[in-house]
Amino acid sequence: MTKTRPLLLIGALCIATLSLGACSDKDAKGGNRTAEVGYVVVRQEPVPVTTSLGGRTVAFETSEVRPQVNGVIRRRLFTEGGFVRAGQPLYQIDASLYQAAVDQAEANLASARASAQAAEEKAKRFAPLAKIQAVAEQDYTDALAQARSARAAVAQNAAALETARINLRYTSLSAPISGRIGRSLVTPGGLVSASQAAPLAVIQQTDPIYVDMQQSSADLTRLRQALASGGVTPGGTSVRLKLEDGSDYALPGTVQFSEVTVSEETGTVTLRARFPNPGGLLLPGMFVTALFDQAINPAAMLVPQTAVQRDFDGSAFVYLVGKDNKAARRKIVAERTVGTNWVVTGGLKPGDKVISQGVGNLRQGAPIKPVPAGSPQRIGAPADKGAATKGR
Repeated sequence: MTKTRPLLLIGALCIATLSLGACSDKDAKGGNRTAEVGYVVVRQEPVPVTTSLGGRTVAFETSEVRPQVNGVIRRRLFTEGGFVRAGQPLYQIDASLYQAAVDQAEANLASARASAQAAEEKAKRFAPLAKIQAVAEQDYTDALAQARSARAAVAQNAAALETARINLRYTSLSAPISGRIGRSLVTPGGLVSASQAAPLAVIQQTDPIYVDMQQSSADLTRLRQALASGGVTPGGTSVRLKLEDGSDYALPGTVQFSEVTVSEETGTVTLRARFPNPGGLLLPGMFVTALFDQAINPAAMLVPQTAVQRDFDGSAFVYLVGKDNKAARRKIVAERTVGTNWVVTGGLKPGDKVISQGVGNLRQGAPIKPVPAGSPQRIGAPADKGAATKGR
């Protein structure tokens, strides 16, 4: 038993040594095989410079319903949260005092007209008598003055009557604009006044609807400098929206204008876009993300994302098909993506062949077999299988 155990250990060591040698030979043979890689040819093409800005929705029109006369609310004539049209009655204020004021103004006007008629008749009668000096010249002058004063009194009372009628109309509060009306902030029986601070209700028109976006003045300055230098060209005015839950809003909008001043508190400039909102999905005050092509880079280079790798310091690099079909590592500047590609602004030139397939085990100077990306790869039968078949 003692002699058998050392013999077994020696036999095991021999078998392990032979296996290791066989594995090393296989790895060496596998390492000599040339890796087949797919490449894309870099070319310049126009690429939009997409800007993403946070913003909030703002009602297209907003109107606060306020009383213009004092009184007690008798009735509310709308449904809270419903749609109202311009001119639709919303509240009815007690009109008894204002109706009485109209009646009084009408009576005063009638009295003034009667007095004016009498004064004018008197002046007419005095006119021929004054010519034959049957009445004193001063009496005729006084009669003319009284007639003019009576006509002025008629005009004053007519204006007072119009004012009374306007105040009477104000007892019926109507919607100044069409839109959705919120909750009523006063109930029937409540006393309102023309000088109160709080509105009775608020109406908002939400179709269409605005989106106010904030862009830093530094980014806007860089964009304007790039446009001035010809590095980029102006983009379109179409805007897309992402909602708070990350979903896309179906209808595109249009940029309307940009503010001419920079906010001192935030250092941003406000841009406003207009969106159709027929279904009422967008509500005032919602947070959204606006995406639009603020400019177009006419000479950008696109590289598939699968081709771009990152170093430990975060810098980007790619492998190119180099001289003698060897992999060449190249650092690039890739700051943003468009779809499935990186937009490269430095490190490459048109015509470079960037390896986008089979980059996992590439090393600088490694021999490669380049084929256009997407080409079917030829996979041959393993060498040991062919040898085994031949041995049979």
